[in-house]
Amino acid sequence: MPHSSPFDPSQQHVHVDSKIVALLERLSHALRFLLWEEGKQQHLSPIQIQALVHLLYHDSQLCRVGHIAEEFRVTQATMSDVISTLEEKKLVRRIQHKIDKRAYTIQLTPAGQKLAKELSTWANIMRDCIGTRSDEEKQFVMQFLMRLVESLQKEQVITVARMCITCTHFRPNRHPYQQAPHHCALIDKPLAISSLRIDCPEHVVSSASSVTNAAKTLS
Repeated sequence: MPHSSPFDPSQQHVHVDSKIVALLERLSHALRFLLWEEGKQQHLSPIQIQALVHLLYHDSQLCRVGHIAEEFRVTQATMSDVISTLEEKKLVRRIQHKIDKRAYTIQLTPAGQKLAKELSTWANIMRDCIGTRSDEEKQFVMQFLMRLVESLQKEQVITVARMCITCTHFRPNRHPYQQAPHHCALIDKPLAISSLRIDCPEHVVSSASSVTNAAKTLS
C-alpha cells in the first residue's frame, strides 16, 4: 500500500492491518495519558517515572545509565540528565563500580524505592481491563503482540526485548500437544504459553534465524 496511511479511515475500512495500527495508536495514547497524569501528581516527568520503576524491578547490571537509555530509546545524555534530576530529589544515588571507576550503577534510595513502588501501579487500570477477558483471548493477544515486538525488534524500531522467543535458551514446541509445549533449556523445564516471559533477567539474545523460527511457532 504505497503512499497510504493507517490513519486514513478509507484505508481502515478495507485493511485490517490499518485498523490494528490505529487501535495500537489509541492504546499508546491511553498509556501516555495515564503516565502523564501520574507525573502531574508526583511532579515528575514520564521518563523520570519510567526510570524509577525500571530501577525498582531490575538487577544492577541493567541499572547503568547506558542500559536505561537503551531501554527507553533516549540518548545517554538525556538519561544522564534524568538521573541527575532524580539525584537532586534524593530518589537515586550513583554507586561507583569496584573495578571500573568510570562506571556507575544507579540505585534507588529508601525514599526512591518507596515512591517507585507507588508509581509502579500507574498502568493498573489497563491491566484490570485486560483481566476481564478470557484466558484464551488474553493468550492469543499476548502471542500476537510478542510476534509483533519481535518483528519490530528486527526492524530496529524496538531495541530491547528480553522475551522467551528471542532467547537462545528457548526451545519451541519441544513438547507438542501438551499444556506446556515449549521448553526452557536454562531451567530445563517445559513452558506453558502463559508462562512465556517478556522481560527475563536470564535472557540471552539468540541468532536472527532462530528468533524468526521461534516466533513462527507462536502463530
